[in-house]
Amino acid sequence: MVHLKSKREIEKLRASAELVSRTLAEVGRHVAVGVTTNELDAIAEDFIRTHGAEPAFKGHRHGKNVFPATLCTSVNDHVVHGIPSDYALQPGDLLSVDCGVVLDGFIGDSAFTFAVGTLADEDYTLCRVTHEGLNAGIEAAVAGHHIGDIGAAVEARCADYGIVRDLCGHGVGRSLWEQPQVPNYGSPGTGRTLRKGLTICIEPMINHGTAEVYTADDGWTVATADGTRSAHYEHMIAVRDGAPEVLSTFDYIEDVTVPPYLRPESTSTDDT
Repeated sequence: MVHLKSKREIEKLRASAELVSRTLAEVGRHVAVGVTTNELDAIAEDFIRTHGAEPAFKGHRHGKNVFPATLCTSVNDHVVHGIPSDYALQPGDLLSVDCGVVLDGFIGDSAFTFAVGTLADEDYTLCRVTHEGLNAGIEAAVAGHHIGDIGAAVEARCADYGIVRDLCGHGVGRSLWEQPQVPNYGSPGTGRTLRKGLTICIEPMINHGTAEVYTADDGWTVATADGTRSAHYEHMIAVRDGAPEVLSTFDYIEDVTVPPYLRPESTSTDDT
């Protein structure tokens, strides 16, 4: 069942989105060679609790599996849901960080892919295309359009890459994952009609190679089937009659580090 949000509820979601955006920036401030993903997780949890909220992911159940951490930290060929560990970040790593908070009963959910040191040209390009796919999906999220319009917009921009189909965006509100599902592929004019007050997360997960993925033995970590790298960006959106409203922001991250999607376009032959 889809719940359209009132003006008051959207204001609550905006506050949660603000906190999760600032949390990702605090994590980004500490992303560096030699730092462990466990250390980043501790930084995020402390920041969230200090600001009067709770981690949304920690203790979340999926079937029999309980997620043990505040962040999902997914490195290189790990697409999403990576569990923080003693892994120390290495030069050239791609690090996707997905974060959720619960503030005053409402969820904030956003994700960002960081560069650890200098990346290969193809990784900068992957991040740029994934980010552009996110923006294309957001532009399509207008009242009167359809869920399929969002997916079609992402797919059109990211068509030269592996667009993960086994995972998708989702509604967001008082629960972490609400209806409707928001795939990163689709046909224009198909699927549920977008209505004013709908709040969703749009989150392209784009791979260098195949779109196929598998879940590791830990029950959470999703990785590319061919071992190629993946990028992931996520924003919270409120559907309006005119342009969609982006509730989360990457501005705070851009204040503390240079996002890989803002690197000048590569001149290498694999650029798209």
